[in-house]
Amino acid sequence: MISPLVEAGAVSAALLTEKGNIYVGVCIDAACSLGMCAESNAIANMITNGESHIAKIVAVMPDGKTGIPCGACREFLMQLDASAGQIEILCGYETKKVVQLKMLIPDWWHTKTLNME
Repeated sequence: MISPLVEAGAVSAALLTEKGNIYVGVCIDAACSLGMCAESNAIANMITNGESHIAKIVAVMPDGKTGIPCGACREFLMQLDASAGQIEILCGYETKKVVQLKMLIPDWWHTKTLNME
């Protein structure tokens, strides 16, 4: 806990860029609802370091198991670049299940804008 109104680290995330770099982030939950998901935090870390193309991402939930990014994070990921639908998401560490982001957002609303067709 950071303060009585802010806590961090319940969920963590790591992403691998197309250049082979790894960026991490943790969720930050605030009483005012202006927190940040772990995936978004990792993306911000990546962008701060001059990159924007993700190859793989994983989120680790409070119970230590992998989880799928929330809807807001999926949308954020899709908007990064035209190849974002190819991002691999580890859904199950035990089963080694991996899905591509485009499978989690079928018929995405901005496919034409980023020339994804």
